[in-house]
Amino acid sequence: MSTYVITHLRIPGGVPNGQGLAYLDQVESTTRPYGGKWLAIGDVDVIEGAWPGTAVLMEFPNRTAADTWYHSPEYQAILPLRLTSAISDLVLIDSPPSGFTVAGFAAQVRNALAAAS
Repeated sequence: MSTYVITHLRIPGGVPNGQGLAYLDQVESTTRPYGGKWLAIGDVDVIEGAWPGTAVLMEFPNRTAADTWYHSPEYQAILPLRLTSAISDLVLIDSPPSGFTVAGFAAQVRNALAAAS
């Protein structure tokens, strides 16, 4: 089951500074050993709510690979470059299991609520 990294970035002034560029130069090599790949990066078209900044979407083969990459010495060494050059939120989310449907999820919630009452 794939795990996705979603990053919401707000770069002061809209252009990466020297630290941000140094991070960009190095980050890709930290993901390769863990099977990470970029699926999307750039400005977003906001159709609901507010989303100042850009978005990055990455995929890893599984949660273990994503966690191991994030906590790896190689990534931790460059992480301060991103943290000091941008305001960012980073989350991990797993892909749904095979056969998942939203209606099926709603049914599970209803069943859990019924069992709890």
